[in-house]
Amino acid sequence: MASKAGDETVDLPGFFADLVRCETRLYNALSDRLRERHGIVTSQFEFLRYLRDRPESRVADLAAEFAVGIGATSKGIDRLERQGWVARQPNPSDRRSSLLTLTDDGLQLVDAAERTFTERLAELIPDALAASPLTAAAQALSELRSLLERDQIGTPTG
Repeated sequence: MASKAGDETVDLPGFFADLVRCETRLYNALSDRLRERHGIVTSQFEFLRYLRDRPESRVADLAAEFAVGIGATSKGIDRLERQGWVARQPNPSDRRSSLLTLTDDGLQLVDAAERTFTERLAELIPDALAASPLTAAAQALSELRSLLERDQIGTPTG
């Protein structure tokens, strides 16, 4: 199926395949580098970065941000807690949930890993995309994400 955008026709299934395969390859390459240098994978880095930037978040907050089920998110946080990078504290407004904070070790890890993440991503994104095509793609994906999130499309049910 094709979609017409102005004077151009876009192969939507092809666009989807390219988008997903690029995301998967970038994600895997970033995980490889993070694992090699810091002993974590991309999903763990993203959780740690989220908690650094939003202290005292709940598991439900991470699940909503990353469009992942609550159970999977909680298991991911359990792993980070076992490593000593995240601490759970009682939530004074809701005893059924905990507030999550980074430990000092978690903060040091995410800061170091962020440098590695950014450097590797810069290596993976060719200079040919550094100007307007990358800006246009970033804007288009941001707008698509906003629409999907606004309409709660693709939100896990569990």
